[in-house]
Amino acid sequence: MRQRSSPFSETEPTTKGRSTTRWLIALGCLWVLIGSPQGVFGQRAVASKSVVEIGSRWELFVDDWLIETLSNAQLRLNTPVRQEVVLVTDRPWEGVDSAYYTAIQDGDKVRLYYRGYCPADADGRQVTCMAESVDGIHFTRPNLGLYEFNGSKQNNIIWQGIESHNFAPFLDANPNAKLSERYKALAGINSKLYAFASPDGIHWKRLQVAPVITDGTFDSLNTAFYDPLLQRYRCYSRYFRESSYQGARAIQGCTSTDFVHWDKPQPNRYKAGVPIQHFYTNATRPVPDAPHILVSFPKRFYPERTKRANYREPGVSDSAFMSSRDGLNWDRTFLEAWVRPGHDDRNWTQRSNMPAAGIVQLSPDEYTMYISEHYEWSDNRLRRLTLRKHGFASVHADFAGGEFITRPIRLTGKRLILNYATSAFGSVSVEILDAQGKPIEGFSAKEMEPLFGDEIEAAVRWKRNNLSSLQGKTVSFRFLLKDADVYALKIANE
Repeated sequence: MRQRSSPFSETEPTTKGRSTTRWLIALGCLWVLIGSPQGVFGQRAVASKSVVEIGSRWELFVDDWLIETLSNAQLRLNTPVRQEVVLVTDRPWEGVDSAYYTAIQDGDKVRLYYRGYCPADADGRQVTCMAESVDGIHFTRPNLGLYEFNGSKQNNIIWQGIESHNFAPFLDANPNAKLSERYKALAGINSKLYAFASPDGIHWKRLQVAPVITDGTFDSLNTAFYDPLLQRYRCYSRYFRESSYQGARAIQGCTSTDFVHWDKPQPNRYKAGVPIQHFYTNATRPVPDAPHILVSFPKRFYPERTKRANYREPGVSDSAFMSSRDGLNWDRTFLEAWVRPGHDDRNWTQRSNMPAAGIVQLSPDEYTMYISEHYEWSDNRLRRLTLRKHGFASVHADFAGGEFITRPIRLTGKRLILNYATSAFGSVSVEILDAQGKPIEGFSAKEMEPLFGDEIEAAVRWKRNNLSSLQGKTVSFRFLLKDADVYALKIANE
């Protein structure tokens, strides 16, 4: 992605400097012809990215895949808002080591699955618990009566055994899934991941006695889900980059057609120069409404650091963000934290700030996620996070203004829809450029009423509102931003 700049002076040349100025102008013209992404009078040079068709899907600005050039604008990571504490693991069958949360939205209910009692990693007395909510905020523990703990079955335990160390369920989106296997899960430790299924998310069974994945370490939350585009199941699990246990904790992925037979896990790939960090968990999921983009929220662990004096175990952690369009190559444009530990002293001790797997949508405009806090403290707990729909990242320009141009797109829709936000004095304008980089008549920025406000789905309107006349043509969109963010776009058919 190239940064646009100009070689031209904004001051008028003096007579004395005319020869120098002519030379500079000639040099500038050469620069325009061979290097300027914008070109003469707004014409763009030959694009460095190939033409794409995006149909009517949402495209999020979590990476530069759709961006050809940026000028005085930047991709910006947007951090979520911390909301209420929704669960404190204070029941006898839970405790200070409760962890590895998964959030699942099933109809009008949100379910939380999590590890409860855990005296040791390989202890068979470990349990998996489930809590429910209708608003994603107020959770109750149903008395399921399935497993006995301290002489009573009055609890919300849905599984007991070594697999409860990291039981990771999901609601199967496979249209061919059996009704008896609407829910699936992977769980296990010591290089053994087992497959589970359930008709209701409460009553579970193993799909086979033997483990289904054995290549990895797995002492973490190993997530799985059905990828509707790939038409396969994906699993992202823990391994160590080096054979020694002291190697960096890392993420690997594999796929399956039946959830039992899996191909060989492949390590996540990153661009050269991206720092190697301990990724303790991954919380990988497809983006709601944009499943061609995978997002991941690894908990980053810094095992050598200690913030709280005399605490019994070293290590601090925060959470990061990354995305992928193929499930193997991961974009880490944003190296800063997605969620910091903050001012809470108990979040600056080992293994806190772990994002739960799962993205819940309780309103049309907002995502809900969750993050654990106060690991191994008496008030070990889970907190709700919120962020705008599609708002993981954005193209941002400040008050001085900036712009970006998309890569060439072959149009197949009728309306450009934006997810955007501005200040009271900010604005977003858009013009459509032809294959030579010239504004198309009727679709220039001056023929559009600038957008201002904060809208999840706003239609861009020009004098020639309907894009039908451009069907099948290759165009680019030029965005002019002033104190504004653009989070996502789509080209709607209606």
